[in-house]
Amino acid sequence: MSITVYTKPRCVQCDASKRALAKAGLSYSEVDLTQSPESLELVKQLGFTQAPVIVTEDDAWAGFRPDKIKGLQMLAERQTSVAIAQ
Repeated sequence: MSITVYTKPRCVQCDASKRALAKAGLSYSEVDLTQSPESLELVKQLGFTQAPVIVTEDDAWAGFRPDKIKGLQMLAERQTSVAIAQ
């Protein structure tokens, strides 16, 4: 599962999202929007105006969304269960 977290420095919601992803056992890539003009443009094109922006293969959202992170955790657990069963 691919998860990218677009962040900015000193962002409380960014830090909370990263902590929640780590606690859920989900690995992610982090991109600092202040260091990557291309990524900032991508986030704007997706229609987001606040950080963090979290992008997966099937979804994207802005802000701290524990419900979405829990959904990703459940999906990862299901994928792991299926892989083990095979």
